[in-house]
Amino acid sequence: MPTGGLPLDVMAAVLGGALLHAGWNVALKAGADKALETALLLAGGVVLALALLPFLRPPSPASYPALALSTVLHIAYFFLLMKAYQTGEMAHLYPLMRGLPPLVLALLGLVWGEALAPARWLGVALISLGVLSLALTRGAAPHGRASLFALLNIAVIAAYTLNDGIGARLSGAPFAYTLVMFLATGSLFLGGTALWRGRALAALPLRRWAIGVIAAASSIGSYGLALWAMTRAPIAAIAALRETAILFGMGLAWLVVGERLGPSRLAAGALILGGTVVLRVF
Repeated sequence: MPTGGLPLDVMAAVLGGALLHAGWNVALKAGADKALETALLLAGGVVLALALLPFLRPPSPASYPALALSTVLHIAYFFLLMKAYQTGEMAHLYPLMRGLPPLVLALLGLVWGEALAPARWLGVALISLGVLSLALTRGAAPHGRASLFALLNIAVIAAYTLNDGIGARLSGAPFAYTLVMFLATGSLFLGGTALWRGRALAALPLRRWAIGVIAAASSIGSYGLALWAMTRAPIAAIAALRETAILFGMGLAWLVVGERLGPSRLAAGALILGGTVVLRVF
């Protein structure tokens, strides 16, 4: 992997994906029934995958084991995300789940041969510190059970990010890899939801299914851009940069969900921006 500042096209792709990531998280949090909202999101992913995969070069067979593991990890991720958002506040949970995984991945990089340069460590640390500080602000009320789900999800996020970063490199086709993963994950999750909540799922109006497709497009676009970027730069650095989604999430949560902003959150945003600049320059 190259040293020096992250390429501008990589930065633009990850920041654009961060905005999409924040958008679908806010949409999920704003929904009244988190289980059905998650099922709609993943159903939309199935629809998009079926529509787009015939036009893309398929992932290399070398990436199939990573795809299988990714499917299991993403089912766990969406389940834990759904459970956390059912009882907790996004201002506390979203930063908690997004702030720690980049640091975990940076440490894992020392083991598997992708150690960060000192300046990139600084950038990752600033972004993670800024994100984590948002989970501790007075306006972000912690809920014990929701926080437990969030903490479990931290391990899952770090695991699937590392797995998919490697898988995307092996696949030779990061966007097709992303779509196959969403197809497998969505099919299994949707099948389980149909058995559990089939009547409620069938009763949803067509408009809600359309929203699910839009949310899925945001989620797939966000993750596909991140995986493509991981083929060009260290996984931990991209994972940290992706967490600038919290800045977009803060604004969207304020506009859509009505959550408050304040000086402490703005200070956290400054740390995140500082880390982003460090990753770009160094």
